[in-house]
Amino acid sequence: MMSINKGKEIAGGSSRPTPAGAGADQQSPPALSRYVSQKRRDWITFGQYLKNQRPPVALSQCNANHVLDFLRYLDQFGKTKVHLQGCMFFGQPEPPGPCTCPLKQAWGSLDALIGRLRAAYEENGGLPETNPFASGSIRVYLREVRDSQAKARGIPHKKKKKKKSPLKSNEDTSSFTVQQS
Repeated sequence: MMSINKGKEIAGGSSRPTPAGAGADQQSPPALSRYVSQKRRDWITFGQYLKNQRPPVALSQCNANHVLDFLRYLDQFGKTKVHLQGCMFFGQPEPPGPCTCPLKQAWGSLDALIGRLRAAYEENGGLPETNPFASGSIRVYLREVRDSQAKARGIPHKKKKKKKSPLKSNEDTSSFTVQQS
């Protein structure tokens, strides 16, 4: 009789606590963070992209060119309007009307994506020395995307300055010198 009720509690989603040890093997793993979930989805999407290439590309054969092609492929799903050089709204942060300029992936989205894929590559057994997401050509591409999007919107990209940690002046450190007798 008790086993029937126990089954109903589990199936019915009862919040009544079970005795210690009962159902210990049915605990679900802790919920993944948003970052970890997104990283997993991105990794699966990239793997699927490689499989869909003709001919399919094995992850071990993947290089920075495949990553660059993937980033360009993603532009078709972008939502950021990037004005072309000849557009009358080029360089205007808030254009007054619509135009036919293409939608692309925003630089910040691409930058975050590369960060997640870079981490996922190494978590899935890839060596840091061969990580295609850490390639210099990827950094150059992202910099060019950032600069072109900023220029198209008329908003210069300013690098954030790092806060300097307060250092003690020379007077403070002089008291730490060893005196010789």
